[in-house]
Amino acid sequence: MTKYFVFAIIITALVLFIWGKWRYDIVAMLALMATVAVGAVPFSYAFSGFSNPAVVTVAAVMVISAAITASGIVEDCVRYIAPATSKNIIFHIGTLTLLAAILSAFMNNVGALSLIMPVAIQSAIKTKRSPSTLLMPIAFGSILGGMTTLIGTPPNILVSSFRQDFMGKGFGMFSFMPVGGVVSMVGVAFIILFGWRLLPKKTNKAKSIDELFQIDDYLTEVKVNEDSTIVDKPISELEALGLIVVYALIRNKRKRINPTVNEQIHAGDILVIEAAPSELESIINSAKLELVGSKALSSEALKNEHVAVMEAVVMPHSRVEGSTPQRLKLRTRYGINLLAIARKGQQIKQRLKNTKLTVGDVLLLQGNEETLQDNIADIGFLPIAERGLNIGGSKKKFLSLIIFAIALVTVTLQLIPIQIAFSGAVLLMILFNVISIRKAYESIDLSILVLLGAMIPVGAAMELTGGAQLIASLIVSYFGNLPPIYILGAILITTIILTDVMNNAATAVLMAPLAANIATALHYNVDPFLMTVVVGASCSFMTPIGHQNNTIVMGPGGYKFGDYWRMGLPLDILVIITALPCILYFWPLHG
Repeated sequence: MTKYFVFAIIITALVLFIWGKWRYDIVAMLALMATVAVGAVPFSYAFSGFSNPAVVTVAAVMVISAAITASGIVEDCVRYIAPATSKNIIFHIGTLTLLAAILSAFMNNVGALSLIMPVAIQSAIKTKRSPSTLLMPIAFGSILGGMTTLIGTPPNILVSSFRQDFMGKGFGMFSFMPVGGVVSMVGVAFIILFGWRLLPKKTNKAKSIDELFQIDDYLTEVKVNEDSTIVDKPISELEALGLIVVYALIRNKRKRINPTVNEQIHAGDILVIEAAPSELESIINSAKLELVGSKALSSEALKNEHVAVMEAVVMPHSRVEGSTPQRLKLRTRYGINLLAIARKGQQIKQRLKNTKLTVGDVLLLQGNEETLQDNIADIGFLPIAERGLNIGGSKKKFLSLIIFAIALVTVTLQLIPIQIAFSGAVLLMILFNVISIRKAYESIDLSILVLLGAMIPVGAAMELTGGAQLIASLIVSYFGNLPPIYILGAILITTIILTDVMNNAATAVLMAPLAANIATALHYNVDPFLMTVVVGASCSFMTPIGHQNNTIVMGPGGYKFGDYWRMGLPLDILVIITALPCILYFWPLHG
């Protein structure tokens, strides 16, 4: 009876994952508590998932990726390589997509995208191409590249950990390369040659910062007259009159960008303000201001040698998601002004201070040039402007790669388990000051770790209660006489469908036991069935919610939910056609 409770819990969890009302880590914890409540998971085993080597390895990969990113060596290479090929659109898309695939094979998918995306956006603007032409291809490329190595994506680590428990030995570092490498190359080639052409033409309009945010639509210049009620009053009193922000002050023909809220206003000052259109007239009347400014304002009016304007993206599951700029206290706590918000390629013109931020929102931010980018990253946004060249510290740059390479070799040669090798690499990077302890902890996405730690016992419950064996026996009794390629195809398609609507790691945790039990019931080698799950879990191409990278590029690319299947569906079909014969060739059903 317990296994039927587990089935009901898993089905409910799937519905909640698809619904998306609650974060996936919360859903995973609910599923874990439910399986404990029905007795499927013993009390003593409830949190065993958090000590699983897969969870430790995923956390270590996140820190190593952050350390390599912070070193700047990979970013510098990308910045020099990408612009050289941007004249021809095929080479432009091809270079960026291939780089994304290669990087994601050895580092966190999101980290790889965060290195490529700023270069893609800036090079698109320079070449008068829309970022939408580039961003979905590089997001898909980063997902494809992840299936080629053990550390490329969490599902690979999870399936290897399951194999360790099921068969006594996990997959090696490059065990995924024969199948994953072929599938990735075919998928990347499709994206470069044909896939990008399938994107809707309406998204292919080039947009600079000013074109995207339409600066002149919400910025206004007002003059402070002698009889104004705010003469000799601080800026904070003007801002208290309504939803208004003062971004610049012009006094005696000298412009002061981003003045403090305590700055006194004098008669004759010209203020560059942003106010809700519905409130602008009443604010001007109540403060006795004069509307001036005959020419349209651009982002250049909001920066100088000390103040910069920068775009950033709201990251999935960051602490800013669902919050408002007013609640975050961007100005008082970080010295950052929010100038504009664009969502799915369209500017939001409502009250910015009270607008709840959602994943993929593109924000236009103003602040001190020296600290703006670091502050943006600390808050939880992804800056999408190219960083300056890293000067000095060349030894530290290469030290991160050297430590990572040593860890990689020891794992490949099977000298040390991956969780020990990569944890040791993290420790060395901290000791040699390649990455600070604070940055190391900040680079760990706790929501992913909670998801993994909670779902591993839930997946085990399906195995321990006999649920996986029951489903496997039913499938074998009805479809056991079909050729193996059809059964593998059914597993692959099911995994692809699930990973498009829920987290790919959760998909791998649920599908790996089922695939292994089907293989055992059919007296086949387990490996080709597990490899099928690995490939399927890395095929989140149909929706923006299946993978974090798809969500991240949605806002900057101006994509709609339905745009993803245009390139994603034929890519999925191509992956299925390519992967199945490769799996059967490299991983025989017998032996």
